[in-house]
Amino acid sequence: MTTPTGVNIAITGVRKSFNGTPVLRGVDLHIDAGEIMVIVGGSGEGKSVLLRHIAGLETPDAGSIRLNSLELREYLHLPPAEKPFRLSMVFQGSALLNSMTVAENVSLRLKEHRTHAAAEIARIVSTCLEQVDLAGTEAKLPSELSGGMRKRVAIARALAVEPQIILYDEPTADLDPLLTQQIGELILRIQKTRGATQVVVAHNLALASEIGTHIAVLHEGRIVDYQPANALAQSTHPHTQEFLRAANLKL
Repeated sequence: MTTPTGVNIAITGVRKSFNGTPVLRGVDLHIDAGEIMVIVGGSGEGKSVLLRHIAGLETPDAGSIRLNSLELREYLHLPPAEKPFRLSMVFQGSALLNSMTVAENVSLRLKEHRTHAAAEIARIVSTCLEQVDLAGTEAKLPSELSGGMRKRVAIARALAVEPQIILYDEPTADLDPLLTQQIGELILRIQKTRGATQVVVAHNLALASEIGTHIAVLHEGRIVDYQPANALAQSTHPHTQEFLRAANLKL
């Protein structure tokens, strides 16, 4: 596989309401190519909604999202073969199809696009499963896997299209501390081996500090704090301090 080059993501003034209730109230955030941006915040603050906007699954009421110099809506309208880069998303519940084997789940988008021969697809699936430490699981069904393994299959599926942007919605939700650490290590490994831009929505501040290049704090529909990951604990922003205390990461 080739090593993709990451993509800059520029989010400017993004607003979104549902049934008259504002969720995003003017989000501004710049994500550098190749970095791991972690978006944190309390429940119901709009983290997943923001991620779905970056993925193109939601349309903002106002504002813009640019991938490099390309407006997101322009990118989405391009035929697959004309897209200058690829984007993948790892959903919170893994979103694997239970009736399909691991190999069939990982190869789903490749088969839909019909751009690869069967032997090449099999090679890509094998390579991606090796990269997430699941070599030899091709014939298994999702029901035969642990929660952590299903998360890794979902990541392998995201990697199969060689994306330059990977979005993760709470990738460690419902996982124990050991599995959480393993997923975090995998995300760091992807950064080193692939160079893709990765955006992670997380509630686990300890994980965010370990894997993030930068951390953005979303509160009341806006980014209220933005810090290098290793400097978050020293932030003087009142909401960040409160959030850190609640997570027992700051006294």
